[in-house]
Amino acid sequence: MAREPSEKLAIDGGPPVREDPFPPRGLFGEAEKRAAIDLFDRCAQTGQAFTYNGPEDEGYCRQFAEFLGGGFADAVNSGTSAVYVALRALEIEPFTEVIVPPITDPGGVMPVPLINCIPIPADASPGSLNMGPDQLAERITGRTSAILVAHIAGSPADMEAIMEIADAAGVPVIEDCAQAHGATFGGRPVGSFGKLAAFSTMSGKHHATGGQGGVVFTRDEQLYWRCRRASDRGKPFGLDGAASNVTASLNLNIDELSAAIGRVQLAGLPGIIAARRRWAAAVAEGCLSLEAVRLETGLPESEGVFWFLWFALDLDRLGVDKATFVAALSAEGLPVGASYFHAPSEADWWRNRSVFGSSGYPWTCPLYRGDPDADYPLPNARAADESHFRMDFHENWTEREVADTLTALRKVEAAFTKGV
Repeated sequence: MAREPSEKLAIDGGPPVREDPFPPRGLFGEAEKRAAIDLFDRCAQTGQAFTYNGPEDEGYCRQFAEFLGGGFADAVNSGTSAVYVALRALEIEPFTEVIVPPITDPGGVMPVPLINCIPIPADASPGSLNMGPDQLAERITGRTSAILVAHIAGSPADMEAIMEIADAAGVPVIEDCAQAHGATFGGRPVGSFGKLAAFSTMSGKHHATGGQGGVVFTRDEQLYWRCRRASDRGKPFGLDGAASNVTASLNLNIDELSAAIGRVQLAGLPGIIAARRRWAAAVAEGCLSLEAVRLETGLPESEGVFWFLWFALDLDRLGVDKATFVAALSAEGLPVGASYFHAPSEADWWRNRSVFGSSGYPWTCPLYRGDPDADYPLPNARAADESHFRMDFHENWTEREVADTLTALRKVEAAFTKGV
């Protein structure tokens, strides 16, 4: 039986912990504005329009590679394009299998069937939304041509174990770091473990190149040149003597204006990461006094970058279900959501095979040697989602946001915690 709360919940008509909304992020400011104006001023002075593959693009890619400890970067127009380009750079054969994350944005998986490969989801580690090493091993077959690993919420997957399995099988890994700019595992930045990495730099991510953008990263120069060719209509980058475009691909270039904004943003990324870690650590410490709520901070070997806050709920200690608990937090003024179960394999486009007309390709192609009707359940990812909730979060929180978050958590927990 639930204890009588010491304070009436807002959802029951009591006063909320916070009446005004949490502060906006304020990602773009005067520095980005100045970079854009400077670019337009140069255009006005020279009479030449800005395009792409210019000095801002080159500078941004160079800075990005340096941020990850050295290598090669190719800036593109979205995170989805970055995944597509990375896959194309591997030159894998069509109608083979690419193992994909259990939970991720649809754009992080859709490029797989678009290159006529079959996406095969691997479940998460228990208690996580990230692909687990054991779950990955269960999905590898002789048809596996690549592995795509996402670091959800800025929390790194177990990359050392994943790479050991992938290397033993001789299968290349692409890391999807869209939500994990600057996260580390074992002291190494995510994106530096696999053959290639894809980043999203749209305006909701840790750093941005404007409304949309993305980057492909590799430490392999030959893969870099393949990326360049895949992102710009097969132009013969890195090839001597080629007189024409050498492969069919798309125009996925970023432009100079986006790159100019990205250079400013990238310079501020270390500060953004440090602030997110500082505020997340304060929330995690405050949760230590709670009975049923804790903030997930990732694997012991990792250091996350907290794209959102992901809280675990001990439902055995509560007298209500998760939906009721989260609704009560929302009424107290917290920007929370009850679920993050974004499983591409359960979306209509996947289940209906809506990729190439009504053909059902690539699943139904006779050249595919696997079972086109195979089902791949995700019990670990589903169980993790059912016992967790998410909260919007950014680096421009203050001590007030931390205090209000903890006050609301304590208040709602006190109202719903089961009596002993």
